Amino acid sequence: MGNYLNPGNSGFEEIIKSEYVDKTGLISLINKTIGTTDKLTCISRPRRFGKSFAAKMLCAYYDCTCDSNSLFKNLEIYSDDSFDQHLNKYNVIYLDITGFISYFNQNRMDLSGIVSYIIESIKKELLDSFPSLESVEELTSCLIKYSENTGKKFIFIIDEWDAIIREAKDDENTQITYLNLLRSWFKNGNFTPKAVAAAYMTGILPIKKDGTESAISDFQEYTILNPGNYAKYTGFTENEVVELCNKHGNNFNSMKEWYDGYSFSKAESIYNPYSVMTALKMDSFESYWQKTSAAESLSTYINLNYDGLQDDVLRLITGEHLEVSVDSFENDVESFKSKDDVITLMIHLGYLAYDNKKKTVRIPNKEVKEEKHSAQIQ
Repeated sequence: MGNYLNPGNSGFEEIIKSEYVDKTGLISLINKTIGTTDKLTCISRPRRFGKSFAAKMLCAYYDCTCDSNSLFKNLEIYSDDSFDQHLNKYNVIYLDITGFISYFNQNRMDLSGIVSYIIESIKKELLDSFPSLESVEELTSCLIKYSENTGKKFIFIIDEWDAIIREAKDDENTQITYLNLLRSWFKNGNFTPKAVAAAYMTGILPIKKDGTESAISDFQEYTILNPGNYAKYTGFTENEVVELCNKHGNNFNSMKEWYDGYSFSKAESIYNPYSVMTALKMDSFESYWQKTSAAESLSTYINLNYDGLQDDVLRLITGEHLEVSVDSFENDVESFKSKDDVITLMIHLGYLAYDNKKKTVRIPNKEVKEEKHSAQIQ
């Protein structure tokens, strides 16, 4: 087992040893895409909404180097018709992009070298298994040979895929190099059909736009604006929160007031999972998003004050719903052309809830309202 190639199931094993809300039904949705033209999936949702939990769950399920049957035995996916068909049947490439960024930051290395480092890290683990691949220079060629040697295609699982887009926001060359790496895997007629069984990318932002289109156009995207069939996996559903409150003896009405507020056509009430679980552990209803770097960024964006944005934020705090156009947002944290672009970013960050039918935004709950109050408006 490696860090990036077939990382095993220990991450998910740790998760289910803690109090785990069963989200394994997501696996059945990914299983339906394997080997089809819809095999590339990108899920974007706010920070601390369970993205890393889902990524580790998928690693445990698909990784061919481990036996994860017992981990899923009492969970929803176990009774699904596709469970045995895909369980531990694939090579897995697992990348936590924030981990690479943390390594570069800790060693005071320039992010311009991060793509080369990712390629070298993956190739090193491929060579550890098959030293004969050393003469194969291109990573995609190595991956094809590895797939042929093992008889198993790859499932790519990329957590916080957009971290480079956010962290290298002033470095267009690094962004382009990174997007080109993803294109070489997922929009490459000489590689993708031969070696990729499926891909699951997750992050805060949707895929960066290249003009008006997605830079990696073959992905099926499910965003916080419209998560489709993935809505109930965006956070905790109301039934899940009711069960947790009953189990712990907590006040459900207070939990709803503080952490509910995200609503979709296929999931009417979605709660912030991190905040719900922290409130249960701390036995206290508070804002658990405060004093984070994301909260500091919120102040930065509000203080840009495009077209009277600060006044609109104050109106939102008083409970108003405001119309917004989300179409011009370029899916990054730098290319703002209007107030609507900044508001759209705030939706993706989780600070605003979006009504896809009415095309309006509002503050979702008491926790976010308190963060809006605490965000300094100059």
